[in-house]
Amino acid sequence: MLEPIHGYAVMQNIEKITNGRVLLGAGTLYGAINTLLEKHWICAVTGDNNSRKKDYIITDLGRKILQRELVRLEELFVNGKNKLGDSQ
Repeated sequence: MLEPIHGYAVMQNIEKITNGRVLLGAGTLYGAINTLLEKHWICAVTGDNNSRKKDYIITDLGRKILQRELVRLEELFVNGKNKLGDSQ
């Protein structure tokens, strides 16, 4: 959600970037969107009033959380690679 995007497009993008490995159902996606909204990690973007689709975008707080999560995942990746290297 680095650019304004609606829920169905999020589902499609996740399926595409995971080569079909991750398929989000509408309930899962919109539950996650509601949680992200409550935490103020994303916000709804006002757009075309004629459209029923609601777009969302990451907030500054959400971007900070995302950056911290990437650092955490990188650390897990390095630890896993190091552990595998130790066992070979």
